Parts: sequence; C-alpha cells; structure tokens
Amino acid sequence: MLCSTPLALELVGTEQIRDALVRHIQGDWGEVCKDDWQSNDEAVKEGTRLLSAYTSKEGNKFWIITEADRSVTTVLMPEEY
Repeated sequence: MLCSTPLALELVGTEQIRDALVRHIQGDWGEVCKDDWQSNDEAVKEGTRLLSAYTSKEGNKFWIITEADRSVTTVLMPEEY
C-alpha cells in the first residue's frame, strides 16, 4: 500500500512524489548521509525499514519510508514523523 500525508501532497505534489518513488524503488535513497545509504542497502537484503529523503523543486524536504514487512510505503514531511 502507498500512502501520502495531506501535507506532503500539498507541499510536494503528485508528480514530484511519483518521481521520488521511482528513485526510492530503484535504490536511489536521495539525500541521506553515507551511513544511512549503506543502512538502506543492507535493509533491502535483510528486510528492514527503508528511509529515503528528497527535496522538492520548491525546496521542501520530504521523506519516503517503507516498512520492514514492505506492506506500506509512506510519503511524509520530516516534521510529521
């Protein structure tokens, strides 16, 4: 299941969310630090939670989180975490 918070939809928009989701699915974790990038790469193999971070064209930072069991991916603003 894919979820997006109303705030993320408002501030980022569906087109930029879609583009970021493609990157997330392909293992491009965006603007996370090197350690978090490595953690995400390991999480793909180990089946733990994934978190990627991006910035919209308007300068709004947003996150995409996929739960460990891969049942839900959520797009949200960092302040909503």
